[in-house]
Amino acid sequence: MSNSRIKEEYRSKLLSMEEAAKQIQSGDVLSVPPSPGEPRALCAAIAKRAEKGELENIAVHNIYTFGTENPIWSPKLKGKVIPSPLFVTTAQRWAIDEGVGDFTPLYYTDCPVLYERGHLPLDVFIAEVSPMDEHGYFSFGCGVSNSQSCARVAKKVILQANPNQPRVFGDSFIHISDVDYVVEDNQPLPEIPNIPITENDKKIAGYIAELIPDGATLQVGVGGVPNAVCTLLKDKRDLGIHTELIGDTILDLIECGAVTNRKKNINRGKSVFTFALGSRRLYDFINNNPGVASYQVDYTNDPYVIAQHDNVIAMNATLQVDLTGQCCSESIGTRQFSAVGGQADFARGAFLSRGGKSFLCVYSTARNGELSSIVPCLLPGAGVSTQKQSIMYIVTEYGVAKITGKTLRERARQLIDIAHPDFREELKAEARKRKIM
Repeated sequence: MSNSRIKEEYRSKLLSMEEAAKQIQSGDVLSVPPSPGEPRALCAAIAKRAEKGELENIAVHNIYTFGTENPIWSPKLKGKVIPSPLFVTTAQRWAIDEGVGDFTPLYYTDCPVLYERGHLPLDVFIAEVSPMDEHGYFSFGCGVSNSQSCARVAKKVILQANPNQPRVFGDSFIHISDVDYVVEDNQPLPEIPNIPITENDKKIAGYIAELIPDGATLQVGVGGVPNAVCTLLKDKRDLGIHTELIGDTILDLIECGAVTNRKKNINRGKSVFTFALGSRRLYDFINNNPGVASYQVDYTNDPYVIAQHDNVIAMNATLQVDLTGQCCSESIGTRQFSAVGGQADFARGAFLSRGGKSFLCVYSTARNGELSSIVPCLLPGAGVSTQKQSIMYIVTEYGVAKITGKTLRERARQLIDIAHPDFREELKAEARKRKIM
């Protein structure tokens, strides 16, 4: 296709924000990428129509949204927009709590195939992208995730081109010929503030950092513990990155020279991720950078792709652990608080990796010390996010329990040893009742 034909096709598909919002019909199912790939200006125009009574019964899928600034998730639209997250965050939690939203349990790695096989029907896919290049390609930038699959199966594809969205290499591109409509916007991308590191974060991080060798390939999430771990890895050599989320803590390791990606068995020389969330500094770094590559989540989170790397280190958080090693990372009893995300994907991938280690981190207590996070049994209704068969290490501020290959008795003893001292005798008594101590 010639450059002039590409430009003409772009012009023919270019709409105002209000015209694009009118492409949405009552009863439609929409999908948006994770922040900061959400087209917030277009979402605002759709929300405005719903608030005026022009739309109702709109279901909106999303895998992750940061903060509450996107008006599509506003409680003002209750009864008109149905938040239908695949990973529950602050923006949609109110709807799940009130029973006016809907949540779909899934492994993050399975998200694309669920769309492609029709298990998740989809009418309209809307996404923010980088501006079109001279060859007619846009980049999904920070929000690759499951965007390629959604764009393939949706009845309509509407892209919001924004010069602030980085152009990222990998499997992040979509051509103008595969798009129905385009809108333009120039809002700054959402940025995540620095998360403070607590004393408990430092203690947990210290245990983990000691077990990370030079040449390891890291999966790092967002939070105080990952931030603290990364501050302790700056003297490591030849670390690699294969993660679902890239953030500023990883950028710090790249810039100080600890990450080179030289020892990776696949995608050597590249930091691989499926979506990005951080500061403007991060977004500028991944823009047009051949040292990073973003792929769909069915690649980044595939346990068998992860396992092709040696010495995979996966670090994730959990909410509650029982004495057998089962972890709940997504609910508080029956209350859906978040979701399993990619935790189970990377736990399995690290287990299969030669020299791999998977760490699930939890403070020893919850509710200001009133409750133990290590419990005899998970709360009634709690979701088992990562099965005890896949758990390798549980870490609290009191130490590390290595439970791979351990019997129930061995697991119980190790987990009680890293529980808060105030709850250890009670846990021992419960373990005796269960005949595992």
